[in-house]
This record gives sequence, structure tokens and C-alpha cells, in this order.
Amino acid sequence: MAITALPPDTDADIARVTEALAMITPRWNVRILLALSGPPLRYSELAAKVSWLQNGQLHPKLKSLCDAGLVERTEHTARHVTYRHTERGAALLQVLPVIVTWAEEHLEKADRPLPAIEQIEDSLTLLTRRHAAAILWVLKSRQEVSGRALARIVMPSSDWTNIYPPLRQLVADGLVDTEGIGQPYRLSAAGDGLGPVLGALSAWSAGQPLDQASHHPVWGHPQATPAPRPWLSSQPRPAPAALPPVRTTGSSPAWHHRDLFSHAPTARPKAAIPAGGPRR
Repeated sequence: MAITALPPDTDADIARVTEALAMITPRWNVRILLALSGPPLRYSELAAKVSWLQNGQLHPKLKSLCDAGLVERTEHTARHVTYRHTERGAALLQVLPVIVTWAEEHLEKADRPLPAIEQIEDSLTLLTRRHAAAILWVLKSRQEVSGRALARIVMPSSDWTNIYPPLRQLVADGLVDTEGIGQPYRLSAAGDGLGPVLGALSAWSAGQPLDQASHHPVWGHPQATPAPRPWLSSQPRPAPAALPPVRTTGSSPAWHHRDLFSHAPTARPKAAIPAGGPRR
């Protein structure tokens, strides 16, 4: 069933990316996936790696990741069960460095250096706003669109004024710009910069190699291959040499959970938002 008034192929593309984001955005899911990098782990071994999770939190998270096809549960005996990535889950890890690269350039700067895992989680929160993917798709392909026209495309079966809450949120998040009430909407520099991220998610969700991301009909830039940027926003962050380069082949990633986070999560204060910077 169509979600938007866009062509069927585009509508399906947006739906797949939205579903992919829904798999990994819930709290701790990415950290669990990263903790499973490497050999299969027993439940107790995995629990020790994500020790900040309270009793009873890990099991439902693991079940949802297994149901999503990202994690595989193998029962060797009744008392010996292990967990590991599926091939699809391992391929998804290759998208994470792309998200970090975008976050380093476009997210507001916090009061303290943030581990890459927190950059990823902050970015995913912005992308999973309601109707965000469809709105970003339309603005990327049409450059400037009025609120009424955007509503007819993104939510054709709903009252057109319902487009404004998600639009206002994306403006507040720094992904969409407008010059004021009644003026058209367009992508901000940060929103436009999401091309590699959304292209990679589209390729992954369609079961394609990630090198197809640059050829995406909306988000791709087949003529331009940006130079790789170091994952470094300040000196306290682990040296880029500890992180492998982003790979665009179908091979399984060799990096481990410690490459993206090296400590248990801690609460962090909200930083002041520089003009034009996306909110975390």
C-alpha cells in the first residue's frame, strides 16, 4: 500500500529506509550490535559487554534484533546458546562510519568530546522523526516546496495542515530551512549533506552493496567522490588509525565494538545550539 503520492519505486525506497531506521534506532540497539562484533557470544558474555543494561533489558532487545534479521541465535545445546551477527547485520555496521562522518561535520558541538557511538545515536534520533524520510526525499528532489504541496505528496490521505508539526520539528532540528510563514521549504546544508547516509541506508535496505549509494537516483552523486574525512572532532577521541576505513564491498566488517565506544554511556548536558546547527 502506498505511503506517499510519490512514484511506487520511490515510495518503496522511503518505506525500506524508514523500516531500517526503526530497526536500529531504539535505545541500545546499535551498542548491542557493536558488542556482537567478533566471535559468537553467550548471553552472559554479551551481558558483560553491555553491563549498563538493567536486568531484563537485554533479552527483549536481543529478541527484537533477531526478529529483524540482524542477529542470529544458535542453540548448540539446551544450556549452550550463542548470538552473532547475521550477514545482513554485519553489512549494516558498514553504514555506521558514514553516519559518523555526517555527524562530525553537521551536528552541533557538545560541551565535551563525544564518542562516535553517541554521534550515531544522536543522528539516528533526527532521522526517525515522523515523516522525516519522506519530507527529506521530496525536498531533495524538488529543491523548494510549499507546505501545502509537500502535504499533498507526503501525506495525501491526511489533512494538509498535518504537515506542519513534522516540518517545524525538522526546521528546529536544523535539517530544513524556510524564510518564514507561508514561504517554501528547502533542505539546509545539513539536510542536503545526508545524501551519503540515506543513500547507504537505501542500498543496505534493498540488499545492494554499499557502493551503490553514490548512484542513488535522489541522494547519489555519481560524479563526485568526496575525500575521506578523519573521525576526529577533538584530541581526546581515539586516533583515526584505530578505526578501519569505510568499505563498500559485501565483506564483513573487521572492526569491533570498542572502535566506536570505549565506556558505558553517561548522561550529558544539552549543549548550546549554534546558529544553523542541527539539534542533537
